[in-house]
Amino acid sequence: MIHLGLHTDNWRPLSVGFEAACQKVAATGLKHIEFCALHGQNFIAALGYDPGVSLQSNPRALRRFLDKLKLTVSQIDGSYPMMGPNGSAFGVQYVQQSIRFAAELGCPMVDTVDGAFETPGMNRDEVFRVTCDNYAQCLPWAEDYKVIINVEPHGPYTNDLDFMQRLFRHFDSEYLRCNFDTGNTFIAGHNPLDYLKALRKYVTHCHIKDVSPALAAAVRGEETGIGSSEVYVGGGVNADNIRQCLEFLHRANWDGVVSIECSGTEENTTKSVAWMKGVVKELGKAKGRKR
Repeated sequence: MIHLGLHTDNWRPLSVGFEAACQKVAATGLKHIEFCALHGQNFIAALGYDPGVSLQSNPRALRRFLDKLKLTVSQIDGSYPMMGPNGSAFGVQYVQQSIRFAAELGCPMVDTVDGAFETPGMNRDEVFRVTCDNYAQCLPWAEDYKVIINVEPHGPYTNDLDFMQRLFRHFDSEYLRCNFDTGNTFIAGHNPLDYLKALRKYVTHCHIKDVSPALAAAVRGEETGIGSSEVYVGGGVNADNIRQCLEFLHRANWDGVVSIECSGTEENTTKSVAWMKGVVKELGKAKGRKR
């Protein structure tokens, strides 16, 4: 069954803090949230202008706050780039502590990515070797805490299907899986449905982003990721792809959360949630008619 959620990062460009973002999610009637982990302190977040959560904060107090709003955390976004030497120096500990925090919250998974650019001076095989070393240090934590590490298509390596499939085959672990992203795969020049089909056996969580016509015309095939939809989900050039991806997951009896990632204005949020609810409702009706 497809469950709908919202990422609190939608409100970051609007300088909205975590608590206020959660209240906005609760007001939509959705029950699932995702948030970005901060490894250390960010004074912007401390002032209430960033919807990320410090891993130094009290996860049990956070859980009580979310329980009052009847919200559950589908995934923690611990997305310091993991592919390359910086991933070794900073990404590994970022993900390890995100796993610990997720377990305290009862959150089942942590998201990871690569960076926006290729690592200078290293070919893909060299980057792959370092990447495997980095995830090998995180997987024992995932196994001990029973928290899945997801890898999201977001950069030049994760938008390389061969690289992704090699990575999953290398570990063949139930604790290394994929957070599929409709917007990043589209902006990288892929057909999102084809990319999803190729990685379906690993997908445990999804990000749903649409893309404005202007952005697609300007950077599609040149960039590898975007933060969120500038237009509401369903109102851009990626809408048909999103619908097809959801239909595919529904037919496959996939059970998981899809986080809507759009600019967090009231109009964008309201329209995105309404469109997504409409698509999911139609999928349910279609299944009922087939019976």
